[in-house]
Amino acid sequence: MKFNGIGKLIWRVVKLAFFLFVGISLFFVLLFKFVNPPVTWLMISRGFERKADGKEWKIDKQWVDFDSIADPMKRAAVAAEDQKFLGHFGFDFKALEHAIDNNAKKNKKLIGGSTISQQTAKNVFLWQGRSFIRKGFEAWFTMLIEICWSKKRIMEVYLNVIEMGDGIYGVEAAAQAYYHKHASQLTKKQSAAIASIFPSPLKWSPTKPSARVQRHQYLILKSMRRLGPLDF
Repeated sequence: MKFNGIGKLIWRVVKLAFFLFVGISLFFVLLFKFVNPPVTWLMISRGFERKADGKEWKIDKQWVDFDSIADPMKRAAVAAEDQKFLGHFGFDFKALEHAIDNNAKKNKKLIGGSTISQQTAKNVFLWQGRSFIRKGFEAWFTMLIEICWSKKRIMEVYLNVIEMGDGIYGVEAAAQAYYHKHASQLTKKQSAAIASIFPSPLKWSPTKPSARVQRHQYLILKSMRRLGPLDF
């Protein structure tokens, strides 16, 4: 009898924790549908990493609305990261399967299969890491933003919060830092150059590209030309 009582108590605590999690996550997803996320865990953790390295605290970001971002930048993001962005419901299972197959082979560089929606969910709501628990939370928040947000809002948030350099977050900060212009004025080549460093923004530079980054920029430009109309 005593054991059954403890079991019921544990079950009640688990149910309460579950409903609290669902309620809180829904609240923030709906909040950020209308309110721009002020900061992310990555920005904060990178700030502390800079301080640990003896550098000054730096979070360079400036929010810009979707319509104030150059169309080539939106196309470059889709071409580089998620060419099926407008057609899927948050997940690209073929890309994920390809990533798993590639990463299982020895002497192959690890690649990711995350969509723009998944990257947005991870950046806004979660911490960095590769654990199965974090991936589960990522899937949950990806489904929520796909249900509650429009593709336009997902792209707007994505291009405003992702890391684009050391202490640089979002396309406006990147446009100013690298090209000294507003995000609305980015050209096709500049947009492709910025998108080419998304996989490793702390190591790569769009203005001082290595041969590898230049190759990536070239492939993004080709993909941008092949993309059909982006109907947000």
